[in-house]
Amino acid sequence: ERVALLVLSALLAAAVVALCDPCSKCEEGWEQHGGKCYYFSTNKSSWNESRDDCRAKGGDLVKIDSREEQEFLGKKVRGMMTAHEDKFWIGLTDSAEQGRWLWVDGSPLNKSLSYWNDNEPDNWPEDDCVMMGEKGDRYLKSWSDTSCKVSRRSICEKPAVKGQNKTVCV
Repeated sequence: ERVALLVLSALLAAAVVALCDPCSKCEEGWEQHGGKCYYFSTNKSSWNESRDDCRAKGGDLVKIDSREEQEFLGKKVRGMMTAHEDKFWIGLTDSAEQGRWLWVDGSPLNKSLSYWNDNEPDNWPEDDCVMMGEKGDRYLKSWSDTSCKVSRRSICEKPAVKGQNKTVCV
């Protein structure tokens, strides 16, 4: 009987700890994946306007750090596209120097983590910003460079917030 009581007490203590552990969360309208929150805009605007909108929301245009993140975003975007040209801005640009691709945080594009569509980037004189999205199964070849003035949807990103919750993290 004592052993059962001790086991029950230990289980109860573990449950209380689990209920009070910090959980990573995203605010309403954002989608969590890993330790990041993503916002997929429904309105279209230029790259600069999209970036301003992301910053106003506490984030920035997305920086893609892994193949897994690219696959997640590619699949998500594909499901939201209503037409071939219904693409999304990401936080990659060569506007400072032609052909030198930089993320919005100032870091250079890692060539082993680039997901250009065939014949991209084509580096036309005004094509300084990157959009992603392809219909079909081309998650890993979905980037194209285009004019930053074109109106597109966008993907914002920010870290998930850790906070004390009274619910179990799942």
